[in-house]
Amino acid sequence: METTDAAVKPIIGLTTYLEHAGTDGCGTVSAAFLPETYLAPILAAGGIPTLLPPQPAAPGVVEVLVSRLDGLVVPGGWDVDPALYGQEAHAQTDKPRPERDAWEQALIREAIRQDVPLLCICRGEQLLNITLGGTLHQHLPDVIGTGHYQLGGYQFNKVQIEIRQGSRLEQLIGAEPGPVPVSHHQAVDKLGEGLIAAAWTEDQVVEAIEYPASTFAMGIQWHPEELPEDFGLFRGFIEAARGKLLSRLWQATPPSAAVPQGAPPHGPASTLAAPAIPTAEISVQPGAF
Repeated sequence: METTDAAVKPIIGLTTYLEHAGTDGCGTVSAAFLPETYLAPILAAGGIPTLLPPQPAAPGVVEVLVSRLDGLVVPGGWDVDPALYGQEAHAQTDKPRPERDAWEQALIREAIRQDVPLLCICRGEQLLNITLGGTLHQHLPDVIGTGHYQLGGYQFNKVQIEIRQGSRLEQLIGAEPGPVPVSHHQAVDKLGEGLIAAAWTEDQVVEAIEYPASTFAMGIQWHPEELPEDFGLFRGFIEAARGKLLSRLWQATPPSAAVPQGAPPHGPASTLAAPAIPTAEISVQPGAF
């Protein structure tokens, strides 16, 4: 990985766990935490990571908070409460964390409303889909007859994916990225409103989704933070976040003031247009999504 030469570093909010955890100095405590693997690619791409632990989404708080972020990452974690998409819990579904679900859903909605770049990973991808009205397969082995998407024991399996032609994801990581690391027993079923499937496996398991109406809103089911050699996704996300930061600076700068270093000569909007992403159906079996 190479750090960008960006003169302006975007602030990236990352949501966290809030769980009982054992520590050397404090014993077992309730703690907000996130694996360092999520922070490293943000730092390497030129962003400033800021942790956002679960908390009440009081009126006005989320709106103000998101307005001060240049990008938002919603990472992996426990299963989302199936009540949020109208289902009873499967026997293999985790105990719900309603506080985290509500906090992250509020942030996702506001990030989309304010067009703040949004990257959702694993559980985050599933929550993005649910927030926009989609549903999940609660236990993939019941659907495809195999458990190879989640080996257990904190291990990642590798699966091949197919990338949607013309998608933002293809622009960032290419048409043939090679095997990706997975650890999930749930997956997108019905797509949420406005979402498209951007990657899937030969089993027709959705591995990425996009929301083309936003400048950058993407959900990745696999774990890109475990692929340090594949930096395109995080670089593209941080570039979009930096564009958001520069657009705000441009709007707040009086006409006679100097243009921020790195800003385009005619305003950042000229570099922020979202690429055209086709929404035609992909050639897969009916009902796969």
